[in-house]
Amino acid sequence: MNRILLALIVLAAAAGCGAVLGLYALPFPANACFAVAGVLAILLVLRLLPLRVRRPVVFLLTLFVLAGVGGGLYYFQYIIKPGIIKGAIASAFAPKPTGVSAEAAKAEKWMPDLPAIGTLRAFQGIDVAPQVAGVIRAIHFKSGEDVAAGAPLLEIDDSVDQADLKNGMAQLKNADVSLDRQQTLVLGGNTAKAQVDTATAARDSAAATVERTRAIIAQKAIVAPFAGRLGISKVDVGQFLSVGTSLVTLQQLDPIYADFQSPEQSLSSLKVGQETALTLDAFPGQTFQGKIHAIDARVSQDTRNVLVRAEFANPDHKLLPGMFANIRVTTGAPVDVVTLPRTAIVYSLYGDNIFVVKPAPPKAGEAQAATADSKPDLIVERRFVRLGEARGERVAVEEGVSAGELVVTSGQIKLFPNSMVTIDSAGALPPPAQTPKP
Repeated sequence: MNRILLALIVLAAAAGCGAVLGLYALPFPANACFAVAGVLAILLVLRLLPLRVRRPVVFLLTLFVLAGVGGGLYYFQYIIKPGIIKGAIASAFAPKPTGVSAEAAKAEKWMPDLPAIGTLRAFQGIDVAPQVAGVIRAIHFKSGEDVAAGAPLLEIDDSVDQADLKNGMAQLKNADVSLDRQQTLVLGGNTAKAQVDTATAARDSAAATVERTRAIIAQKAIVAPFAGRLGISKVDVGQFLSVGTSLVTLQQLDPIYADFQSPEQSLSSLKVGQETALTLDAFPGQTFQGKIHAIDARVSQDTRNVLVRAEFANPDHKLLPGMFANIRVTTGAPVDVVTLPRTAIVYSLYGDNIFVVKPAPPKAGEAQAATADSKPDLIVERRFVRLGEARGERVAVEEGVSAGELVVTSGQIKLFPNSMVTIDSAGALPPPAQTPKP
């Protein structure tokens, strides 16, 4: 038996040495061979000891083994295991980087301008209405057509006035004959000068009656006072018209005015002839250029605003009176601004703020150098900003951010200062084609 143990010891030691020297590879660590050789050596030594000595030695070895096993269990239970549990809990509840989209702040040149909201007004616009009452005999226009100045629009029945005109003409002819007779008689001394004066007055009265009748007839033939576009007809043939009844609207559309209110503080930057841009919801993407035509001579005491009128060319007649208009008046030279998307701004009661992305500082004990392929951890810094003018989907930032700094544009609701983030621009929503309006 002792020889077998000795052979096993030599075999285990030789296997371990061969693995250490690299002569062959074992499916288990080489130290396991040396451990087996040591255990076998202890057994061999115990077998060689006398029986009375062997028992206490075996007892002591057993005691040491049990003590070692107990100490190992204690160390694992109260030292290693709490550390493992603590690490597992920390890794499970550790905050994970939040995916956000980000965009660098841009440096742009913006033209300083004054925004306003206005209403379009025709260069000339009226409601065509009769000066005299009567029944419509004929209508010479169609709704929505363009007419020239003096074009006939409508006729009111003037048959009675035509009869009055004939009567007046007869009276005037008789008055002329009477006046000639009286003038002949006065030259012969056969009548008094007063008779001539009476005949002259009668002739003038008859002439005035004729002129009045002709004027009434002319008023019943309604014509366009200026060139423009007609609206929708409000009357029909045979309808009785009262004085002042609206027949149809007539608007001169080229050029066209845009009236808007501006605060009195802007009076120093407003001048006649300044360039003005106009946009309308009816024609998205189109901008109409014009100039300030006039500035009102007074400021409203109620609103402290001044009325400004701009003039725009309208050869295609796209712009119509009454349309809602967004107006911008250019007030100076281009200025440098730093802009961000509207979605980057977090509006709150205690101030507008943004989240700026920056590299995370290295943790204590970690290596300072990074490999070329590794990416630094990113965190966010909350900054309060002072905003300027907004144009479309971008807003100017007057203070709080510099051009080129990376700013979070979506996902801010999940962030707090020094949060770990990852940039995921693919998940960002594209900006709308048109900015919503209230």
